[in-house]
Amino acid sequence: MILLKINAIFFLQKADVKKNGLSPKTVADILSLVRNILQFAERKGKSISCNGQMIQIKRQNKKMRVLSRSEQEKLCEYLYSDLNACNLGILVCLFTGLRVGEVCALRWEDISFSEKAIHVHHTLQRIQNRNGDGKKTKVIITTPKSACSIRTIPIPDELLELIALYRTDGKGYFLTNSEQKILEPRTMQNHFKRAIEKSSIAPANFHSLRHTFATRCVELGFDVKSLSEILGHASVNITMNRYVHPSMELKKKNMQLLSSLLTVKKDIH
Repeated sequence: MILLKINAIFFLQKADVKKNGLSPKTVADILSLVRNILQFAERKGKSISCNGQMIQIKRQNKKMRVLSRSEQEKLCEYLYSDLNACNLGILVCLFTGLRVGEVCALRWEDISFSEKAIHVHHTLQRIQNRNGDGKKTKVIITTPKSACSIRTIPIPDELLELIALYRTDGKGYFLTNSEQKILEPRTMQNHFKRAIEKSSIAPANFHSLRHTFATRCVELGFDVKSLSEILGHASVNITMNRYVHPSMELKKKNMQLLSSLLTVKKDIH
């Protein structure tokens, strides 16, 4: 019960400081907490007229930014022209679907040149520091948010060759070639923002690399089950509903499959 009270205070504080309203996810989290409190009260014999189970939160799907093929070519051209560690990290995410926290936590030991694969089992993030040592935030490296995110991703041959150019003694973090020094997600995000600007393409956030990867895979005919496992999703439905964005070119190509039926009809007449 004490934990529920602490969580309630946290959400109420969050609601108080946000002037433009709460996001659907935050509202859903608050509703879940209220339901838990009501269920606890019911178990203690309290009479509850409404347990909140019938309340549903309407969520609007955000439009995901996906780089077009021409934008992807421009970005790759820029990254190739100045292939430093950060730019290589962007390429890795663009062609494997890694999240920003995953590439920041990636170590050389996680890359198998014999298997031609990346083993993903850590993610890096900066969180609020509740230790009371004067620091507001701290960096932590943990296992991914779900068991499905612990996965093995095959590496395309050409990308593996680029990665091999930066291989040193095979130890330390991939982006820094150091055991102690890390590169934070925000630093990578800022670097990506500059890369986008220098590539002269429309603004995009780092996560758009993951959307772009998934979309290109579908366009190239990947089976969705393989793609879902590469992305680290719990189900194929998540992959299809959240990350797959067919381009207009693919839609046109699919619609042209109907042309043969029209030809048959013309022959009949």
